[in-house]
Amino acid sequence: MNRLAEYIWLDGAETQGLRSKARVVEIPEHRALKPADFPTWGYDGSSTYQADGGDSDLGLVPVRVFADPLRGDGSYLVLCEVFDSAGSPHSTNRRAELRRLMAEGGSEQEPTIGFEQEYTLYRDGRPLGFPEHGFPGPQGPYYCGVGAGRAYGRPVVEEHTRACLEAGLMIYGINAEVMPGQWEFQVGYRGFAGESADPLAVADHLLVARYLLERVAERHEVEVSWDPKPMKGDWNGAGAHTNFSTRAMRDPRGGRAAIEAAIERLAKRHQVHITAYGAGLAERLTGLHETCSIDQFRGGVADRGASIRVPRHVEEKGYGYLEDRRPGANCDPYRVGSVLLETICAAGAPRATQPMAQPVAKAA
Repeated sequence: MNRLAEYIWLDGAETQGLRSKARVVEIPEHRALKPADFPTWGYDGSSTYQADGGDSDLGLVPVRVFADPLRGDGSYLVLCEVFDSAGSPHSTNRRAELRRLMAEGGSEQEPTIGFEQEYTLYRDGRPLGFPEHGFPGPQGPYYCGVGAGRAYGRPVVEEHTRACLEAGLMIYGINAEVMPGQWEFQVGYRGFAGESADPLAVADHLLVARYLLERVAERHEVEVSWDPKPMKGDWNGAGAHTNFSTRAMRDPRGGRAAIEAAIERLAKRHQVHITAYGAGLAERLTGLHETCSIDQFRGGVADRGASIRVPRHVEEKGYGYLEDRRPGANCDPYRVGSVLLETICAAGAPRATQPMAQPVAKAA
């Protein structure tokens, strides 16, 4: 049967953007589809900041397949890795590095991850809710707000959420954020049977969720900004707070000690993480607006001004997960997952010894 497949990949810009193109493919009916059912494909890397014109052919290798909720039945979203002409992962293919880390021992500690993806909706060069001249009322009523004077852009948000559910993504929730026109969706562990919230799977789901948001926004003629500080001044920035957990951190017998050990490791590699957490972080991580200064590292319980927050309920139980509040909204989730694995799951990290309860990887 002929079907339409939208191939999606990351380009080579400093803050990598999503690219896509569609092709007709012949896929057998009545069987569960996998990436290998879709052919590899090529594209012009000189037009995506990934090659020069003299040697511009790059390859798209399918790695994960989702139903396409925008085109409907018989259409698919095909997430791809980029390979060079020699058949090796392209230098901009950060997924390959995370895949390698997982295969070479990262998966042994059963890491789970969850992203709280913030973004800002724009029209006519300004966030929704901002007047043509001047500014809206100060922050306060907009976070989780309800009503036309508080929640700007809800039709986009609702349509995007439905699309994510129909595509089979691990979307967890949505909410209006602190600044007008700013929203958040969460992708990661939900506790549903059969779902794997490992860093590679969740990063894939996050990128496809971003893609769907861009496509839904097209329909509403609004732009999506992933800028970590979309409005200068006394306005909150936009982050991708990352909830991370290992099997040892989820162990009721020693989870607190494993979390404390992870925070100590994170403190020693603070600058390494900052480098991997997205462009423009200095404008967001100022020590104000629920952030810790980019030049400092601090862990804290229920502290949204810390670099690493341990949720109150995790502290009370003594096991669970931690929240890394440093990644920007424009971060590459593969880089975030990779550096967290390198820091927390390296040799010598605390390990659980027996099976335990299912993980928790999402903060409210």
